[in-house]
Amino acid sequence: MEITRKNFKESLEVIETAINECSFLAFDGEFTGLNHAGMSHAAIFDTPEERYYKVVQGASDFLLNQFGFCTFSYDGTTKTYTAKPFNFYVFPRPFSRAAPDVRFTCQSSSLDFLMSQGFDFNKWISEGVSYLRPVDEASLKDQIIKKHEVLSSPAFISPSGGSQPPGINKSPVEIPPEQKDFVDDICKRVEKFLESGEHESYSLPPCNGFQRKLTYQSLEAKFGSDIHLQGKTNDKKERYIVVTKIKDSDDVKRIEENKQAQDLAEVDDAVGFTKVIKMISQSGKLIVGHNMLLDVAHTIHQFLYPLPQDYEEFKSMCHCVFPRMIDTKLMSNTQPFKDRVENSGLSYLHTLTQMPPFVKPEVVLPEEWDNKYKTEMLHEAGYDAYITGQCFIALSNYLGQCQSPPTERIPPGSPLLQPFLNKIFMMRSLDIPYMDLCAPDLNPARDHVFHITFPKEWKNSDISQLFAQFGNVHIGWIDDVSAYVALNSKSVANYVLKTLCKKGSVYRIRSYNDHKNPKYDEGTINPYKYVRPKSNDNGDVHHDMTDEKKGVKREHSVEPEDNDSIEVGSAKKAKTLNVDAPEFTPTSTPEKEEELQWPDNINSSEKKVGEESTKSKLFTEPDDW
Repeated sequence: MEITRKNFKESLEVIETAINECSFLAFDGEFTGLNHAGMSHAAIFDTPEERYYKVVQGASDFLLNQFGFCTFSYDGTTKTYTAKPFNFYVFPRPFSRAAPDVRFTCQSSSLDFLMSQGFDFNKWISEGVSYLRPVDEASLKDQIIKKHEVLSSPAFISPSGGSQPPGINKSPVEIPPEQKDFVDDICKRVEKFLESGEHESYSLPPCNGFQRKLTYQSLEAKFGSDIHLQGKTNDKKERYIVVTKIKDSDDVKRIEENKQAQDLAEVDDAVGFTKVIKMISQSGKLIVGHNMLLDVAHTIHQFLYPLPQDYEEFKSMCHCVFPRMIDTKLMSNTQPFKDRVENSGLSYLHTLTQMPPFVKPEVVLPEEWDNKYKTEMLHEAGYDAYITGQCFIALSNYLGQCQSPPTERIPPGSPLLQPFLNKIFMMRSLDIPYMDLCAPDLNPARDHVFHITFPKEWKNSDISQLFAQFGNVHIGWIDDVSAYVALNSKSVANYVLKTLCKKGSVYRIRSYNDHKNPKYDEGTINPYKYVRPKSNDNGDVHHDMTDEKKGVKREHSVEPEDNDSIEVGSAKKAKTLNVDAPEFTPTSTPEKEEELQWPDNINSSEKKVGEESTKSKLFTEPDDW
C-alpha cells in the first residue's frame, strides 16, 4: 500500500491495526545519500564507537526520503503468514513560517540510483507525508499558545475593539500614490461583503507584505470593531487576509480561540509520519531489518530525537525506542548460515532462502491489498521490507530444522533467536561483525594491526613490498599519507616493529594500540624525503635513500561492492577477503559465552556446516580472542 499525504489520515487506522495484530514487522529506508566522506577504506578497522560517529554525521547530512515497513501475522490454522506492506514517501514540508525548514545534503550517485529504480522525486516533494520530531512539536505548540495569549492582551486590541496582528505599527503608514487604487479596491470589497450579509468571512486576494500592512491599517481605520482580520497562507504559499464579521464583543475572543485550535490542529497534522514511528515503537514488536544500522540511526534522528554524541547513550536510546531488533544481514553472515550464503545482499538472500536447504515461507497478501509486490520491485522501501521479512522467516525456520526433533516454525520470541537479538551488523568490518545494543561490544586483540605513515606518492604496492616478508596483508587507507596494515599471519606480528622500524626510514610504523593511545610526543617526529622501497633479486625489501621518484600517483582502489573484496597485498582487486562475511564470527566476549549456547535438544549431526562442526555454540571465536 502506497501512502502519501493524500491518503495518510484515512490510512492511519489500517496501519495501527496491522501493527497491533502482527507477529513481527520488517522495515527499510531509502536515502538522499549513503556514504559520507569519513567512510574511508580504513573503516574495516573501525570500532563500533568510531563507526557510530561516522553514521551520526551522515544522519545529520542526508535525509530518509522513503520508508517502508511490512507486518507479518501468522495463522496457525493455514500455517501461512499474511503480509501487509506499506510504502511511505516522507518529506519535511514546512507547513508554517515557524515550522522547521530542514536543510539536507544529496549524494548524486544515490539520487541517480534511485531514479534508475523508478523513484518518483516529484511525488516525494509534492505528496510526501510531513513529520515533526516531538521536541519540534512541543516547541511549536508552545509558540502558538504564547502568540494567542499576546493577541488576546490589551496591547494588541485597538481602541475600537478590533484586533491587530503582532508587528503592526500603531502609527499609520502613509499610502504611496501607486498603492492608493489597491487600498481603495480592498475597502470597496470589504464594504460590499459587509452589506451583503451572505457570508461570515471573506478572503481577500493574495498580496505582498507591504500591501498587507496597508490593508490592516486601512480596514481597521474604516471599519473598526465591525471586522476581524486574520493572515493565512494558501497551497501556493501565498499570504492573504481573511475578513470576518464581528457581531458582539465575544466574537473576537471566540475567533481567537478557534484560530488557536486550528493552529494546534495544523501542528498535529504536521506530526504526520512520526505517529507511525511512535506506533511501531510503542508496540514492542520484534523489528527486522537488513544491514539496518543506517535505517535505525536515520529513523531515530529524523522522526524522534537528535542522535546523541555519546555512543553508549545511542545504544540506550536504540534499545528504548526499538526494544527488540534482529538484523538478517548479521544472521546470514554467521553460523549456521555463513557457509551456505555466498552473497548476503538482500535480493540474492531472498532468492537463496526460497530454495533447499531452506524452506520457502508461505506468505500471502490480503485480497484488498495492492498486488504490485507479486513482481520484483527492488529498492522500493516497502518491497525491500516485504522480502526482508520473508528472509527472516526462512532463516529462523532453518534453525528449527537443526533441532531434534525438527521444528517446522520458529516464532519471533524463540530462544533460538536470542543470539541475534539487538545486534546490528557492522558493514565492511574486519573483525567486529556487529554492534551490541544491550552489552559491551566485542574488543578483539589487534596486535597484528599496524599504523603506518609514509610519503604522499606511495601506493598499495609500496606498502605490500615493505611488509612482503611477513606474508599477505590487508591495507585500509586513512588518507594520502597514512594507512592501517593488518597481517594475515598473526604469529609474526611481534617481529614487525623490530624488523621495519629503522633509523632514517621515510616511513613510520606504530602498533595499532600505540596509534590509538600514543605514548610519546608527535612533535618529535622528523620529516624524511620520499624514497620508494625496492626489492632485490632475492625478494628482500630495502630502501635506497638516494633514489627519489616524484609525482607518482597512488592507485586508489574503489570502494568494494556488497560482495567484492580487495587483495590488499597488491595494487589490484581480487576476491580474497569477503568484507561482508568476516573471517571472525563471534557474538560475545568469553565471559558471556554461556548465554549463546545451542539448546540441548539440537541434534549434533545437524550442527555441521560444510566440513566443520559448530559444536555447541552458534558462533565460533578465534583462539586468540
